[in-house]
Amino acid sequence: MTTTKSHSPLPLIDDFLLNLQTNNYSDETVYNYERDLKVFENFLNEISLHFSKVDKYAINRYKAHLNSIDRHTANDNAGEKKLSSFSLNRLLSSLRSYIKYLIDMDFKVPVAPEAIKLSKTDRKHPRVAELNDLVKLIESPSVFENNKFTAARNRAMLEILFSTGMRISELIGLNRAQIDGSGRIFIRGKGKKERFVYLTPRAYKHLNDYTAIRKDDLPALFIPLRGANIKKDVLVSKKRISTNYLQEKIKRYREKLKINIPISAHSLRHGFATYLAEDGANPAAIQILLGHESLDTTTRYVHASDRYAEKIHHDFHPLREVDS
Repeated sequence: MTTTKSHSPLPLIDDFLLNLQTNNYSDETVYNYERDLKVFENFLNEISLHFSKVDKYAINRYKAHLNSIDRHTANDNAGEKKLSSFSLNRLLSSLRSYIKYLIDMDFKVPVAPEAIKLSKTDRKHPRVAELNDLVKLIESPSVFENNKFTAARNRAMLEILFSTGMRISELIGLNRAQIDGSGRIFIRGKGKKERFVYLTPRAYKHLNDYTAIRKDDLPALFIPLRGANIKKDVLVSKKRISTNYLQEKIKRYREKLKINIPISAHSLRHGFATYLAEDGANPAAIQILLGHESLDTTTRYVHASDRYAEKIHHDFHPLREVDS
């Protein structure tokens, strides 16, 4: 029996992805690595450059390519807009991790991983949506979705995101077996760091409403309605909702609600941390709930909203009294 080998110009790519799997990376993470490296593969094909000929100049060309609206996605479609610095760095980090793996496998690499320099990111003060707007967004599937299953599922997802502060990848990766009726969920997050997250009573209610209408025995907690977005590759073979689907839904809900501040799944995590802090939660406890390795990372999330900062200034400034 003969097997068809991959025609990818990237050596050991299948071994690299399999190594991620065996090291307990989530299906979504493995898929993202595969997609990111496909973009690099497409670039090499486009400029007719073999992997063995990649050098620092080629890496700089690749970065310029990623910064261009003329670039192509993993599916070889034209990019619609300029990549954010975050997305650019994710693509470069994936390539760097892949090259480090090749070195570990004693494969002769044409360029050192250190030669792949990440771009500087804009450290803007992120705005957090008002709590009322976040609540409206969370409740919007019940308002805007006509299909009962879709409304219940999307409402449960948004409720859980804000209730727990978990990452979207952690939410998408949940299995039904992780829900045990205790109101807490044990998850393995970024960097395989394990922690408990906790459901509010309202989040638990909407999760139960969703699971009550499930008529299948699939292990994934959140699944597509008709399986239209099931990934066909071998590495991601289970029925599971995609991060792109949820992000697009959040965008549409925000537009329908006419919320001016951009909101994503990450905004719910950010809001979770910010409003806990505003109500007096200990930053160290928020760090544990978010699954951060360092408290410094948490402090970038836990900043006061503009309105709250103004109130603190008004109430506590030493010269707040009017001079007579």
